Amino acid sequence: MTKPRSRSRSLNPRWVGLAAAGAALVTVTAALPAGAADRPQPASATALDARERIDAAALQAALGTPADGSFAGAMARVGGHDGRWTGTMGTVSADPAASFRIGSITKLFTSTVALQLVAEGRLSLDTPVQELLPGTLPAHWQPITVEQLISHTSGLPRAACWDPDTVYTPADLVKTVTECSQAGEPTTGPDIPQVYNGVNYFVLGMVIEKVTQHSYADEVDRRIVRPLGLPHTYVPAWGETALRAPALAPDLAPTDPWPWAEGGMVSNAPDLERFLGQLLRGRLLPPAQQRLLFELPRHAERGFTRGGVQYAKLPDGTEVYGKSGSLGGYTNGVFATRDLRRGLVYSLVPLTTDDKEIQKRYLGIAAAAF
Repeated sequence: MTKPRSRSRSLNPRWVGLAAAGAALVTVTAALPAGAADRPQPASATALDARERIDAAALQAALGTPADGSFAGAMARVGGHDGRWTGTMGTVSADPAASFRIGSITKLFTSTVALQLVAEGRLSLDTPVQELLPGTLPAHWQPITVEQLISHTSGLPRAACWDPDTVYTPADLVKTVTECSQAGEPTTGPDIPQVYNGVNYFVLGMVIEKVTQHSYADEVDRRIVRPLGLPHTYVPAWGETALRAPALAPDLAPTDPWPWAEGGMVSNAPDLERFLGQLLRGRLLPPAQQRLLFELPRHAERGFTRGGVQYAKLPDGTEVYGKSGSLGGYTNGVFATRDLRRGLVYSLVPLTTDDKEIQKRYLGIAAAAF
């Protein structure tokens, strides 16, 4: 990969180092149910009672109105066994094909490709990064495995010390982090806590390219986008600031897609709904890797499974799986119940920088959807 030229721009470190406004749908309050089946099972007809039917009025109300001044627009797409509903508010496009920057939802694509490589025997969950990418991490650091990258248990330091006027290649960004005295060294010990960290997925993208000898974008396209038929989903090229299709929020300024395998992809609501549904059904992974999508590592604090899926338990007890993400003015999420009885894709365009206000809005949408 060639290094892109520097651009005058302002980078926000939280896209890499911290969970952004939508990085956790809700704090996990319980472990996965014991003895749960490995694959989703269809809900029975009797389960689809009045309480579980899609409540269009509640969903539209949860999107809010432009009058509250906190959001320029919002979109939600709800589907499942009992139908589908799509609604919008404000300046966002009502076209279901409208595209948006999905931010850290990209990580689901990255972890899926990595798990496919594990299934093919081209690497293992226990393979150290230092073996796959010699010289990428300091030699005196403890071994960091592929599974630790996927599940955010690597202990890698978060991003720091970068030049805000430079667009980094993945290798340059990782080097900047690992050589930064402010960032420190990885957390050590037998039970490394789970800490959400986008640097894990820059390294994981580099692993994918090293093992396959193909670009990350090509592997995502070959393994996921084309087999599932996702016409609006892609990894932008370096320097590609404009979306290739009409944007969900046409008024947002172009964004340099620097987050790459960590958070740089573009998609739309129908594509994300299909991708998550097929992932949870087992279409993309064989059983041994599929089980990892639903297993939490020990000492999980942020609710990411061993397969990199974000797990959350809603206040009413509903358990959902998926991923959230923010980039370029969009705050998004794609979640579904394990049996695919109900699924949700949302995208917000906040005017506020108050994370609590943003969280209140997407939690309200989730409550109406599930």
